[in-house]
Amino acid sequence: MPNSGHNINLMLPQSQIDTTFDLSTYLAKRKALVEKALDNSITVVYPDKIYEAMRYSLLAGGKRLRPILCLATCELSGGNIEMAMPTACALEMIHTMSLIHDDLPAMDNDDYRRGKLTNHKVYGEDIAILAGDGLLSYAFEFVATQTKNVLPQQVLEVIARLGKAVGAAGLVGGQVVDLSSEGLSEVSEETLHFIHTHKTGALLETCVVCGAILANASQDNLQRLSRYAQNIGLAFQIVDDILDITATTEELGKTARKDIEAQKATYPAIWGLEESRCQAQKLIENAKTELEVFGEKAMPLIALADFIVSRSN
Repeated sequence: MPNSGHNINLMLPQSQIDTTFDLSTYLAKRKALVEKALDNSITVVYPDKIYEAMRYSLLAGGKRLRPILCLATCELSGGNIEMAMPTACALEMIHTMSLIHDDLPAMDNDDYRRGKLTNHKVYGEDIAILAGDGLLSYAFEFVATQTKNVLPQQVLEVIARLGKAVGAAGLVGGQVVDLSSEGLSEVSEETLHFIHTHKTGALLETCVVCGAILANASQDNLQRLSRYAQNIGLAFQIVDDILDITATTEELGKTARKDIEAQKATYPAIWGLEESRCQAQKLIENAKTELEVFGEKAMPLIALADFIVSRSN
């Protein structure tokens, strides 16, 4: 796989300009903005324990890829960071909820996440479940009450998309099929595709599209960005499957080789490692093709696509 590096060389055919985009600096600046907004989003009040548990996982670090994608597409579509930040934070709240619940003994049963003890290991299973519930419900409240300078119809559309992405038509549905497929001797490629496009891809696509909705992007551009997001979402999960085999627990910040031990359906199990890498790279190339119409403005999204296949955790 290509090296992630600090600078990614991007060539956009329509501009014929060879430009070096500094992804590391871009990610660092955007991540700092997101971290500050997340820190300010939840205050510890009575009952302290639940707010502390929510903050524990929400502020536990991570790449912040999902909120950064939301900010990037809003800016690409003519909006600004301020109008997108509440939705970006909400997306990270929802993502964090999914990690807290995914780590529970009844689900994937992991003791570590992002190099730290999982929520239920610190606060107990009961509080961990409630912390996830608290983050999920607060995400919708946060979008509704904190979004400024955006038309109500666009805010409603964002809320509707968030609900669909996290429910039975999205993340929950994918998780159900994932759990029911564990330990089966044969899982079809179609079933695996369903699991990953729903469990991982649906929320990633929502991150990308919601940023553009907030900036009132055209339907054509929303469709282009949806296709971009579908491609990077599936590539992201293929790389996750690869890293579960090839990376260490220290690199991942969570237990390595968990998929193998749980006899989960994965792309490397069906295709092998090399073909999985090739398929992920093809998806990234397809994603970048969708962005050609945007010219140089799409450089952050192109660089983020390349980052997805070259990451080490």
